[in-house]
Amino acid sequence: MTEQDLAGRRAIVTGGASGIGLACAREFAGRGAHVVVADFNAEAAQAAASDIGGEAWVTDLSDTTAQENLDLHADILVNNAGVQTVAPIPEFEPDRWRFMHRLMVESPFLLIRAVLPGMYERGWGRIVNISSAHGLRASAFKSAYVSAKHALEGLSKVTALEGGPHGVTSNCINPAYVRTPLVEKQIADQAKLHGIDASEVVEKIMLTETVVKRLIEPAEVASLAGWLVSDHAGMVTGASYTMDGGWTAR
Repeated sequence: MTEQDLAGRRAIVTGGASGIGLACAREFAGRGAHVVVADFNAEAAQAAASDIGGEAWVTDLSDTTAQENLDLHADILVNNAGVQTVAPIPEFEPDRWRFMHRLMVESPFLLIRAVLPGMYERGWGRIVNISSAHGLRASAFKSAYVSAKHALEGLSKVTALEGGPHGVTSNCINPAYVRTPLVEKQIADQAKLHGIDASEVVEKIMLTETVVKRLIEPAEVASLAGWLVSDHAGMVTGASYTMDGGWTAR
């Protein structure tokens, strides 16, 4: 039987209706937490929440103006929502670039800002930011994503410094390519940019820098998130945990 070490805790997981977010929601719910599945897709959010006995929060996290006055109750916050666009800088649409930064930098800031007062009051909190190997390394044609993830790394570290005296930790998880809809949608774009067949993208592009030649499963990322939100990780803060098959060891 799974240990119910998160019983009584309330967790918010953004992008929680699929991929890494859904895996984290299942991990926390299985350990007793009440999980709020925050997602733009109403049908998927409701289905995920029903499946784990949590609740759905249907929200457009790119609408950052609407988040400026949020007052959220959460013991655990996972900033996971994200999108990808693959394009050379001269062809990258400025509106899309700004959208990605609102979603992956501004929104995490505003959500952290909204949950910290309650965490400080209770003297306990866990913030997990789903970053990427691209938060530590760059790849061509991903200017918005790479710069957003680098910014998220900095935000996470500042949150750790401010939150530490109040019992709040903040850490990043830095996976390489995970088997999610976000990654699957990149394959056609990568094939076009690199002039190869879509069937070759995973091996020749996505797994080039890793020594373990496979995609990461969402549950593997969730298992690390599960440890980071546990009491066992109370002294772990301001860190960036790579799960990248050796990519950033180079």
